[in-house]
Amino acid sequence: MGFGGFGSIDGTQKIFMIIFFIIFFAVIGIMFFAGIKAIIQWNKNNHSPRLTVPASVVSRRTNVSSHRHSSDSMMHGTHHTTYFVTFEVESGDRMELQMGGREYGLLAEGDVGMLTFQGTRYLGFERDRRS
Repeated sequence: MGFGGFGSIDGTQKIFMIIFFIIFFAVIGIMFFAGIKAIIQWNKNNHSPRLTVPASVVSRRTNVSSHRHSSDSMMHGTHHTTYFVTFEVESGDRMELQMGGREYGLLAEGDVGMLTFQGTRYLGFERDRRS
C-alpha cells in the first residue's frame, strides 16, 4: 500500500510530502494564533475604560505592504497602508496608536489636544484651539 495510501512512493517523494505537510500545518497554525491574538486584543480593548487625556503628537509613521500577482500574463499589484501616530501624555508616557488615513492626515507633529482612546484603540483627537 505504501505511504498514506498513495501507492508506491520513493524516499524523495516521502520527504517532500512530509515537508509539505509540516509547512502547511505551520502556516495554518500561525494564522490560527494570529486570529486568536486579534480576538484577545479586541476583547481587552472592549473591557478597557474609555479615557480622554491631554496629549501631544510626537511622531507619525506609515507601514505600506505590497502584494504582486499575475493573471492573464499581466502583473497586478495591491498596496495597503497602515497609519500610526505616537502620542505623549502629561506623565511623559508614550503610546503608538493605529488609525485611519483620514485622521492621520489631519494630525501633525507638535499638535496638542485631548486624546480619546480605549486600550490600544484610537477613538479621536481634538486639537487645542489655542495652539
